[in-house]
Amino acid sequence: MKKIEIEKIVEPISTSDGAGVKLKRSIGVEPNYYDPFLMLDEFGSENKDDYIGGFPPHPHRGIETVTYMLNGEFEHEDSTGGKGRMSSGDVQWMKTGSGIIHSEMPAMSQGKLHGFQLWINMPAKLKMSKPKYIYIDSRQMKIYKDNEKKIKIIAGKFKNTEGPVKGHNIDPIYFDIELKTNKEFNFELPKTHNTFVYLINGEIKIGDKSHEKVKGATLIILANGEKLNIKGITNSKFLLISGKPIGEPIARGGPFVMNTKEEILKAVQDYQNGTFVK
Repeated sequence: MKKIEIEKIVEPISTSDGAGVKLKRSIGVEPNYYDPFLMLDEFGSENKDDYIGGFPPHPHRGIETVTYMLNGEFEHEDSTGGKGRMSSGDVQWMKTGSGIIHSEMPAMSQGKLHGFQLWINMPAKLKMSKPKYIYIDSRQMKIYKDNEKKIKIIAGKFKNTEGPVKGHNIDPIYFDIELKTNKEFNFELPKTHNTFVYLINGEIKIGDKSHEKVKGATLIILANGEKLNIKGITNSKFLLISGKPIGEPIARGGPFVMNTKEEILKAVQDYQNGTFVK
């Protein structure tokens, strides 16, 4: 069984999106995408001026957005009539399909806001499907815990604990892992999958080969393999995210991701002439 080693370490860039929300972007810059993953943003601040503008109404087509709140609250509203509030620990997994217009606005005017948004590509056969949501309330989050680690399972399975996202075309794995100092996380991954670790805090060592220190907010692209070993150099918290590549052409136009330039132009036209939402 092939051991998994680090392929690339990426320092996120500081940028902003929405109405000036400050964030760190790692996928969506370099690498531009990591099939099937199109973008990964970490947003977080204790300064309300960094997030108070939120993400006013904007469209999406052809992607899935996975928003995971670690701290704070967001109010969500969309063109299907759906609305709700995300609180600390909650997950919103949105399949935008043929098109949705939504907003995500802070439901707080002070305090710490911290979370992640991941964009996942959709295969051509699903890009024009009906929008769909999966809401995961923190109180129903599946958790594996022992004396060495704590794993919140959003998608995938660790030992006998399985997350709520099932039957998905990329067979995703999405774990939030807290690992104690000098303890290990061992996991067998499908060799078909592309996988990355996003270190939130602490310091970790991955695999057997020597590599530069991995500390703080860092994206770690992993080489393909099956046997993953991560050691906590200090108490650490990180995301493990993995999925089966789609392997189709990608055409991007802002919030739209399709297979051809013509489909992007059609999305823009639909949005401009009011026929975007089916």
